[in-house]
Amino acid sequence: MIGRPYYEGLRPPFGPIPPKAHDMKREFDILSKLNRFFSLAPKPFLYCDDPVIMDRHFYVMEKKDGVVIDDSLPMEYVENPRTGELVSTAVIDTLLQLHSVDYKEAGLEMIGYPNGYLTRQIHGWIKRYQNCKTEDIAGVETLEKWLINHIPTSPDPTIVHNDFKLNNMMFSPQNPSEIVGLFDWELSTIGDPLTDLAVMLAYWKEEGEADTGLTSVTTGLGFASRKEMLERYAKKSRRDVGQIDFYLSFAFYKIAVILQQIYYRWKIGEAKDERFSKLSEGIENLMKQAMKAQRQEILL
Repeated sequence: MIGRPYYEGLRPPFGPIPPKAHDMKREFDILSKLNRFFSLAPKPFLYCDDPVIMDRHFYVMEKKDGVVIDDSLPMEYVENPRTGELVSTAVIDTLLQLHSVDYKEAGLEMIGYPNGYLTRQIHGWIKRYQNCKTEDIAGVETLEKWLINHIPTSPDPTIVHNDFKLNNMMFSPQNPSEIVGLFDWELSTIGDPLTDLAVMLAYWKEEGEADTGLTSVTTGLGFASRKEMLERYAKKSRRDVGQIDFYLSFAFYKIAVILQQIYYRWKIGEAKDERFSKLSEGIENLMKQAMKAQRQEILL
């Protein structure tokens, strides 16, 4: 996808939504503080919950001009033989920049609870999967037990975006080394920075992988490998990434659960889009990727 030329306002989606989901006031408050320290987070201007104006609360934020990269590149980038290298470097450097923000100085201590963060994440996502499981996938129960029993000690907490991936970023139309915006801060919190790194790596697909329902331009020529991305992050952050296979296994598992939640809604007739009927194969392949990461077979 190449598009989404700018963001000007955000509101929750129409239709039923879970309690506490799509909390626009929380996101507005986070961006109001974060933008002063991390300018890629859009500056919000106004929050409104007046039902006379709109039946959903919303906020308005600054315009960002650029391109969002998903499964193809804009023509200006295609003509640059260094695009893959430049995009790869920009993504890692942006993650490093985010994780270097002093969340206490930014006044963001209250957006999360870093103590026990990773343990809550593991148990929470396993519970979500159990609540929406539609069929058994061989090995998943063993994987879940392994995740619970091998939770590593987290590094010092940082701001965690919680959905850090290529298509949540906006690049300069002319310069693939320049990121102009990072979006979708709804899930951001204070926690383990390696969860952000692992999610980015999980979405950073490599050539020859089984179909997971996820598309990414990163399989193209010139893009860094997952291992190269990891090495750059480790070198520049000086964080211990020795347990990254655990984090990566959990990241694949988490993405599988996100798709499973959508698939479950389709199975019970709550979601009508027939494209969701094909998610089961991708979910199983993501679970297999999680098991490969568990066996340390991804970052070779």
